[in-house]
Amino acid sequence: MILKGESYELRGMRIAGTCILSMIYFLLSANFLEMSLHFPRIFPKINSYICAKRAYMKIHFIAIGGSAMHNLALALEHKGYLITGSDDVIFEPSKSRLADKCLLPENFGWFPEKITDDLDAVILGMHAKPDNPELLKAQQLGVTIYSYPEFLYEQSKNKTRVVIGGSHGKTSITSMILHVLDYHDRSVDYMVGAQLEGFDRMVHLTEENDFIVLEGDEYLSSPIDRRPKFHLYRPNIALLSGIAWDHINVFPTFENYVEQFKIFVDSIVKGGSITYNVEDTDVKKVVEASENAIRKLPYTTPDYEVVNGQTLLETPEGPMPIEVFGKHNLSNLAGAKWICQNMGLDEDDFYEAIATFKGASKRLEKIAEGISSVAYKDFAHSPSKVAATTAAVKEQYPNKRLLACLELHTYSSFNPEFLKEYKGALDTADEAIVFYLPESVAIKKLDAVSPQQIATAFQRDDLRIFTDAIAFGEFVLTQNYNDTVLLLMSSGNYGGLDLEKVKAKISD
Repeated sequence: MILKGESYELRGMRIAGTCILSMIYFLLSANFLEMSLHFPRIFPKINSYICAKRAYMKIHFIAIGGSAMHNLALALEHKGYLITGSDDVIFEPSKSRLADKCLLPENFGWFPEKITDDLDAVILGMHAKPDNPELLKAQQLGVTIYSYPEFLYEQSKNKTRVVIGGSHGKTSITSMILHVLDYHDRSVDYMVGAQLEGFDRMVHLTEENDFIVLEGDEYLSSPIDRRPKFHLYRPNIALLSGIAWDHINVFPTFENYVEQFKIFVDSIVKGGSITYNVEDTDVKKVVEASENAIRKLPYTTPDYEVVNGQTLLETPEGPMPIEVFGKHNLSNLAGAKWICQNMGLDEDDFYEAIATFKGASKRLEKIAEGISSVAYKDFAHSPSKVAATTAAVKEQYPNKRLLACLELHTYSSFNPEFLKEYKGALDTADEAIVFYLPESVAIKKLDAVSPQQIATAFQRDDLRIFTDAIAFGEFVLTQNYNDTVLLLMSSGNYGGLDLEKVKAKISD
């Protein structure tokens, strides 16, 4: 149609303009807008429009590179939030995972100009200091500041919160629960302290899921919030696996440490429940002394046996082979079973799923196996974890030589008072090695720790102690591993030990 007084030239321009506008409208359709959420650097204005349109939040992470923090950032980006962040250093795998979602900061450091009054919230990580320039700017502007656990609670206020607490076992138990639920296609939100096989992230948040499963860490929430993380979740369903003194830099006495678990039990929502390891004396005391109006559900280690290197779990249907092993892991399994049942899963369904569970990352993780040798890597570093892990491996392989190597790495492990807690921790190993770097002690601004102090603490006459990374690496790589199990335990990286060479040595 030609409008009155319109030339053919003008008609062409009008039609062309209409076509362009139609194309723009199409490109701004739902599919394209959804896609643009994942490209904040490419389509920042479109992202802002979407976030405003859909009431999504604009959030800045201070110390985005941490293991927990970057996973939360990824989870919120996946949910559709507009995410920015800063950090002064970011290591792998956080670096690559953030880069993949265009969330890696362009420059490392702290930039107060990133803090603007249009932010819905700032999430503050433990790596930051109380005088962090971005934090100070956020406080000045009155931007809402959350710690990691505070924000998780805000995201889950309307859900049934399942919180797994304990000095040891919480990551394994949480992992077992998530594995079983995933096996049966039960969708839940979650936060767990290890990367799980079959899961993209360590944090998953939605609007629609009814349950959220949270690993309840007793360490501090943020540099400006000195409350333990698990005090902030207010669980409906809780579990307590064990109490063994840890984090001595924060909780200087065992009594002070135990008090945090009392507060945790009392924080459970009235009418809720606590599933607890009744075989742990301190757990039993804490739970049974609580006057909170909750159900108290004890659990014990189930019957099992080890036959020819295979752990068989006793079930109502008879012995069932399972992938995990060790008394502590069987105890963890019992706790996970009761939590799953509290979440509506049948016992038979639990057993079917748990038979396929191979363990959480770095928790008795088999890294290599040869004709007569095998190697495991474990996160164990506190005395109770070291003792349980070493005993588990020896029970599983009673006829093999167990070479147990422990790296001391944490603040607590270099404290002379806490060192005494390691007495007997490596006794079930045929050969025991302790490795630590004096420079790690210096970095933590602690008094020097001597090899003699280590030897006195462990009280094992044949204990070998290495204080040099090269010497330790050479020792590990030059051993004869015939009929041997190598167990590596650390929350660090074993002084840069080349694990690929270790794997090759074991597999020969």
